[in-house]
Amino acid sequence: MAQRDASIDPNLSQSWSPETLLVHGGQLRTGFGETAEALFLTQSYVYETAEQAEARFKDEEPGFIYSRFSNPTVAMFEERMRLLEGAEACRATATGMAAVTSALLSYLRAGDHIVAARAMFGSCRYVVEELCPRFGIASTLVDGRDVEAWRKAIRPNTKAVFFETPANPTLEVVDIPAVAELAHDAGALVFVDNVFATPLLQKPLQLGADVVLYSATKHIDGQGRCLGGVVLCSEKFLRDHLHTFLRQTGPSISPFNAWVMLKGLETLPLRVNAQCASAARIADFLANKPEVSRVLYCGRADHPQANLIGRQMSGGGQVVTFEIAGGKPAAFRFLNALRLIRISNNLGDAKSLITHPATTTHQRLKPEARAEFGIGDGMLRLSVGLESDQDLIADLQAGLTAAAS
Repeated sequence: MAQRDASIDPNLSQSWSPETLLVHGGQLRTGFGETAEALFLTQSYVYETAEQAEARFKDEEPGFIYSRFSNPTVAMFEERMRLLEGAEACRATATGMAAVTSALLSYLRAGDHIVAARAMFGSCRYVVEELCPRFGIASTLVDGRDVEAWRKAIRPNTKAVFFETPANPTLEVVDIPAVAELAHDAGALVFVDNVFATPLLQKPLQLGADVVLYSATKHIDGQGRCLGGVVLCSEKFLRDHLHTFLRQTGPSISPFNAWVMLKGLETLPLRVNAQCASAARIADFLANKPEVSRVLYCGRADHPQANLIGRQMSGGGQVVTFEIAGGKPAAFRFLNALRLIRISNNLGDAKSLITHPATTTHQRLKPEARAEFGIGDGMLRLSVGLESDQDLIADLQAGLTAAAS
């Protein structure tokens, strides 16, 4: 069985910076002493004796049983994420949506109520607004920016509040400590999708969240290769709710994907810092262009919630949302003129990617719903990559020229 690296004092990880944790955290080595994390492509495991097999299945002896619910490579990825987030427990899933769905449905029961911020990814909205009610779980959507709206929506049977912050694609921000206090006073748990901020720019658990969720597909991989998700929580939540749900329903991450995520984590700070710096310069560029009617970036002083962002986040992130004057026709002319930035609905990649939310990620919403959330026909979401910001700005200028034609 793989063993933790005996040359590293496990107590050291408590004092390591995030950059060090992301290279060494959770390391397991086999007897071969490999430098890179080992990739265990196995479905099952063998036992020395029948007694050992019995003990493992009864949780009386540590060890791996079946890769649907535990695997050495996946365990390394989970431990590294746990250390980075400062959580008691972590479980990886096949996708980000598997993480969201598993966390919520493992906990909520028929008769419960969930309150969620209305500005959220389309698939998350489906889970809250359409899937949960099928199982007798009522839901209410609120303006996540309005703390009083959260207060009014919480009922005696409210068991969970859920929100993304910053939200996709409007970059609306929720006051995590304030909403967490309201939820905890009502006996509810707080579930936070922290994808846009990444574990480096915002620490929801330290701000009062109970469960933190990631699509590892985004910044954690960071190079457009694999799907994955992460749930970070307390040992109690894992034991009482999540563990059995994952074990029995099987939304498991592939060991290969977990291995790719491990390698992605090693460069996460370098990538995020560079992307944030470029995004800030691009947001400033766009804000001074007459073809752009609105720019939203969490690192700008003109963001409507700049004060809250300053309290909760340590950086502006790498997503810039902006509105092209002229609606959908102008936005499409802009997109079709780009030659470096690629049209794609992913984000957090080393390559800069751009999408038109009204016709892609949020196309399922009715026009009036999109208007209520501030998703106009001219809105574009830009995920800034690792290219030269001068090259990106030149490409954006070509798009703006086409939009105005």
